[in-house]
Amino acid sequence: MRILILAMLAIATVAAIGSAQAQTYDPDYPVCLHVYGRVSYYDCRYTSLPQCAGSASGRAAQCMVNPYFAPARPHRRHRHD
Repeated sequence: MRILILAMLAIATVAAIGSAQAQTYDPDYPVCLHVYGRVSYYDCRYTSLPQCAGSASGRAAQCMVNPYFAPARPHRRHRHD
């Protein structure tokens, strides 16, 4: 009986935890807003630090440079002479 109760408790604990969400950085924007709270997350949709700072003002958040930002490269044409 004790094993059955412990097994049910273990299953209930695993079911209550839920799944973890993967955090991704959007490589299209150079600045991310890191919002702190019960659930912390990154919002990478800012083009400058001052723009991000406006959104972070008055919140438990801070702006950071996106470590995965990939600036667009100009497309090179091949010249045929």
